[in-house]
Amino acid sequence: PGYRTGGTVHIVVNNQVGFTTAPEHSRSTEYCTDIAKVIGAPIFHVNGDDPEACVWAAKLAVDYREAFHKDVVIDLVCFRRRGHNEGDDPSMTQPAMYDVIDTKKGVRKSYTEALIGRGDISTKEAEDALRDYQGQLERVFNEVKELERYVPEPSPSVERDQTLALKVETAVDKSVLERIGDAFVNVPEGFTPHQRVKPVLKRRQEMSREGHVDWAFAELLAFGSLVLEGTDVRLSGQDSRRGTFTQRHSVLIDRTDGSEYTPLNHLSPEQPGRFNVYDSPLSEFAVLGFEYGYSVGNPDALVLWEGQFGDFVNGAQSIIDEFISSGEAKWGQLSDVVLLLPHGHEGQGPDHTSGRIERFLQLCAEGSMTVALPSTPASYFHLLRRHVHDGIRRPLIVFTPKSMLRNKHAVSQVADFTEDKFRSVLDDPKFATGGADHSKVKRILLVSGKLFYELDERREKDGREDIAIVRVEQLYPVPHRRLRKIIEQYPNAKDFVWVQEEPANQGPWPFLGLWLPEVLPDLLGGLRRASRRAMSAPSSGSSKVHAVEQKEIIDTAFGD
Repeated sequence: PGYRTGGTVHIVVNNQVGFTTAPEHSRSTEYCTDIAKVIGAPIFHVNGDDPEACVWAAKLAVDYREAFHKDVVIDLVCFRRRGHNEGDDPSMTQPAMYDVIDTKKGVRKSYTEALIGRGDISTKEAEDALRDYQGQLERVFNEVKELERYVPEPSPSVERDQTLALKVETAVDKSVLERIGDAFVNVPEGFTPHQRVKPVLKRRQEMSREGHVDWAFAELLAFGSLVLEGTDVRLSGQDSRRGTFTQRHSVLIDRTDGSEYTPLNHLSPEQPGRFNVYDSPLSEFAVLGFEYGYSVGNPDALVLWEGQFGDFVNGAQSIIDEFISSGEAKWGQLSDVVLLLPHGHEGQGPDHTSGRIERFLQLCAEGSMTVALPSTPASYFHLLRRHVHDGIRRPLIVFTPKSMLRNKHAVSQVADFTEDKFRSVLDDPKFATGGADHSKVKRILLVSGKLFYELDERREKDGREDIAIVRVEQLYPVPHRRLRKIIEQYPNAKDFVWVQEEPANQGPWPFLGLWLPEVLPDLLGGLRRASRRAMSAPSSGSSKVHAVEQKEIIDTAFGD
């Protein structure tokens, strides 16, 4: 349901040449369009040498789509006279085909002769039309030649085309939180939520008033507040409606009859925005490509795609490389699409560990994307709201947690949503609000995400007052000014360590380990790393080995 378009007319310009690969080597079916049989779509094979037949087939395809709102396919069978480029000689690999092609007239010439032969046009009309067309080509050719007189210059950066506003208000009134919390318990009369879900819904109402807001509810607070403001929210992903790991439960299922109820669409009788969430097929390339296109086609909506695990994004890498990371620089194509990638070393093995932070950071330049690894529910809430209200249109990549979803320390208070904003760097709460002495700090640990809580637990256990833990919530654009401002509050800190769970060749380190010493040489010129060793896989396959490695990282961070 989340991917219906009312039918699509697919046109395959079938030139018979797949970079000189013969058809029998490029597919296992007779026709390249046979794949459409999977969905029962009608397929029209039409001769590209017959323009009128092509028009007839196109009209029939459009009529079918309009009548039945289903897909239809046109296989436009033609040929490419010069192979896959003008300098190629495809006869070396397909001699028989090109012996035939060499004897064929071009479509323009053969169709002109047919029109003259049946009296539809005169020879003079045909010559005038050809002369006019050749004149247009000649004018364009001369214009291009004129351009060659200009001295080429380096391409300009797109970074200044969209600049982030300095002050973006993302806090909401307490009544908004309460309204969203109430929506999860005020279900329709006769609606029976699942017994295991009822306590979750009750806790949400309590959290909206008492605090201790967890990650899942913070996300729903962001979505709910946005639809109340008039922003449509579209979220898709494998199991995104229920959320096996997030316990999102954004769509409630009646235990008796299977009917559905979406609380965020019943926040007020006149709410201007809609919340749409879809369980997607496990085809990351197709789904993320659709969501990217949707975000381009509907720029006023918040469009999010969620990987069930962060590394599920592997199958969509070509969409990320070709469109999401560079669409603005290549074509001026703007997209606000959001990727939510559950990430974190939990001992679940290499295929359920990493969203591949390093790949995204490697693609970052010219402010092309925002990449974030927030560590608190409120930080995530403000990040999503800032993304909608900041006035720029660039993709957002969020590495979301797994174990932190159930970490009793990873919660936020009501005031964090009603009074605060997104902060790209979070100072150590022990020193920022806890009253600890800044002058005692000799070492600062820089960290992102869930590892903060493990480091904080170890520090309290060891009674270390000489170590501060600073969280970098936004990895790109690198918040170096705010980082400097916080570090300079610790006058005696001389030892700086980047601590990450990921191997040395992965995660933020390969990017920030070069970037931070360069941009803050007076402070972070001697920045060192505590992490797993360099590894070809994201993690070990054993939970016991994982635990040993995790302890080694923390020991290194606190060691001499």
